Formats: sequence, structure tokens, C-alpha cells
Amino acid sequence: MKILIVEDDDRVAQFLLRGLKAEGHSVHHSSDGGEALEAINQVTPDIVILDRMLPTLDGIEVLRAIRLHKNSCKVLMLSALGNTDDRVHGLRMGADDYLGKPFSFEELLARIDSLGRRTVSENERLLVVGQLELNLDSLTATRSGKVIRLTAKELAILELLMSTPNKVFSRERILGNVWGLNEDPLTNVVDVYINRLRGKIDQGFDTAYIRTVRGAGYCISADA
Repeated sequence: MKILIVEDDDRVAQFLLRGLKAEGHSVHHSSDGGEALEAINQVTPDIVILDRMLPTLDGIEVLRAIRLHKNSCKVLMLSALGNTDDRVHGLRMGADDYLGKPFSFEELLARIDSLGRRTVSENERLLVVGQLELNLDSLTATRSGKVIRLTAKELAILELLMSTPNKVFSRERILGNVWGLNEDPLTNVVDVYINRLRGKIDQGFDTAYIRTVRGAGYCISADA
């Protein structure tokens, strides 16, 4: 995914650049609002991580310009202004999500994953990994033509895994996306649901698609 970071604090910007590049994203950086608008036209990012307080043009002005020009990129606003009125104002101006500073990197990744799934175009509403298909409109899954009945949480986990095949998702990332949590209050809820999903997806087939990466998390792959 192409991500543009608009952040004037170099320490924060470099932290985000390193972390998001390590996650496999194509990442660009602008340090002020005016520069950001030029970068958006050149980079055409999928997601803009936009700081609220910026030199030249502040984050709200940049957001207003993005929406005025009908740009379809998703905008995640970051702000140290954590009061409710500021969040509501940002969302009403067209932000797709809002995250207060300080924030955990895992929570940021979960928000990016969520926004990334919203960018899926109409002709990409079918996720496919090998013989496994997930229809995002009807919320139905099949493998080799066999219908797989899944609960809402199982569907959400499967969608996350299938959104980026072969990518390892940590337990924390799965918790953040599916349950909206940063910590696991039930200690092993992710493992329990993955085991249920694995039983439904892989049982009766020669190749196991859902993989455990010890010490890292889970991924889905059709490779033998």
C-alpha cells in the first residue's frame, strides 16, 4: 500500500517511516501542508497519515483541500489535541479515522489495515488464495467449491489474513482489527479462533492454508 506521512516532527516521522517500510508499505514523507498537497498529486497515495498541527497549512486545511479536489485517498489524522470536539471536527471535515497522540504502533497498524480494506474497489470484492475464495459482498467463503460456514469473527479474521497473503499478522494486530483491543483480556482468544478457522478451512484438504509462524503470529498461503 502507498502511504504518505505528513508530519513536521522529524522524530515521529522517522519512526513511522522505518516501521511502515518494515511492514512492506511504500512510504513517502512531507513535513508541511503545502508540500503535502504536491506530494499527494505526485504519489497518489492510498492512505495519508496527516498530523493536525502543521506549518504553512494545518492539517484541517490540507484535509479540506483533499476533499475539495475529490481525492479518494483515505485520511488518518494524528493529533495531540485529544478532546472530543477536535476529533469530531476532523471527522466532519472528511477524515476517515482519527488517532490521538501518543499512540501505539500496533494500534496505528490496525487502523491502517482497516482503512486499507475500505479502499478495495468494486471489481476486487472477491479475495482469492489458491482454491479459497471470500466474497466480501455476500460474506461467504468457499474452498474448491465447498461452502464454508463461518461466524462473524471468523470471517473478519479470514478477511484480514486474505487481504495480504503470506504476510504474518501478530496476535496483537488481529486483536486490534477484529476485536478493537490492544491487549488480550482472555489470554488466548486469537489462538482459539484461529484453531476454529483452521479446522473449517483446512480440514479434508492436503494443503493447510493457515500457517502459524512461531513467535510472530499467523498468515495464510496456498504454497505447499
